[in-house]
Amino acid sequence: MNTQIAVLGAGAWGTAIAKVIAEKEKDVIIWSYETEVRDDINKKRRNSRFLPDVELPKTLKATSNIEEAVEGKDFLIFAVPSLFLLDTLKKTLSVNSIREGKTVIAVLTKGFLPSENGPRLILETMEDYLPGFFHHSLVYISGPSHAEEVSRGKLTGLIAASENAKNSIRFRDLLRSQQLLVYSSLDVRGVQVAAATKNVIAIAFGMLDAMKPMAKFDMFGDGTDSLLLAAGLNEIQILGKALGATHPETFTSISGIGDLDVTCRSVFGRNRRFGRDIIEKNILKPYKNIDELLARIGEIGYLPEGVAAAKYVRVLAEKHKLKMPISIGICKLLNREIEPHEFIKKSISGLG
Repeated sequence: MNTQIAVLGAGAWGTAIAKVIAEKEKDVIIWSYETEVRDDINKKRRNSRFLPDVELPKTLKATSNIEEAVEGKDFLIFAVPSLFLLDTLKKTLSVNSIREGKTVIAVLTKGFLPSENGPRLILETMEDYLPGFFHHSLVYISGPSHAEEVSRGKLTGLIAASENAKNSIRFRDLLRSQQLLVYSSLDVRGVQVAAATKNVIAIAFGMLDAMKPMAKFDMFGDGTDSLLLAAGLNEIQILGKALGATHPETFTSISGIGDLDVTCRSVFGRNRRFGRDIIEKNILKPYKNIDELLARIGEIGYLPEGVAAAKYVRVLAEKHKLKMPISIGICKLLNREIEPHEFIKKSISGLG
């Protein structure tokens, strides 16, 4: 019997991962909220909206019927943005293979999720909705990667983290290829914190990158980049420890410093781009606070996950009394409490 695989979310990253699996001569179905993306994949073997100029395998099909995508699957991968994750999850709960615990589930989504008790990690929040079969068995996949590169076969490494070692290995074997290296981890909390918080640091990095050519910021150079990167990693570690990370090496591996580095430096990084746009395009001007920015995030034209993450990281940092000047400063900036030059002065120049 052929292995049945579904990916929920036909954005760039979901499509790239689906392509990698389908290229291993496996049938993969991808669920697309956008019907035009579905039709593009099925008729032209392209995802022109989110992953242009990449030819997709014939073994990859698309649907806009989520029940059709999920039913009877051996492996299910959630690849929707954090803002839409719970709504997507709830649509799967009535499907027989989910109700009966017959599917192994992994998540690519980065960020935190809101709850009545404040922000929570993604997997523990999903477990509140899923049947008991799935508790402590979900797999979280992260690492220094970009859809644009993975879809074109660029050598990339990922971490498949789970409290269930068997499920971690299952997804490791499903995904890995000559171009995609996948490693197992038991530190599911640490990997999640690193994946979410690095997007906040990348916004700051993008701002710094845009400011460096400006005469009044001529004190910034390559060393400043490294200062910000190191200080950002320290904040990720601080939060990870507070939220129950179990392995210190998580933060010095590809899921920690590796993912942070590529998110901050790559031209494909949306959060880095957003940071640059804050400086170069004054992109925050139409929004009075971070909640309005999140409510109208679709106006930006791309989705910087670090905006929501910044809001939640600030709440968590204040709750646990953590010193995280960069992350809290980014939230204050997005909330229009401070201006960019104040952020640079207080959060970056004051790191020493």
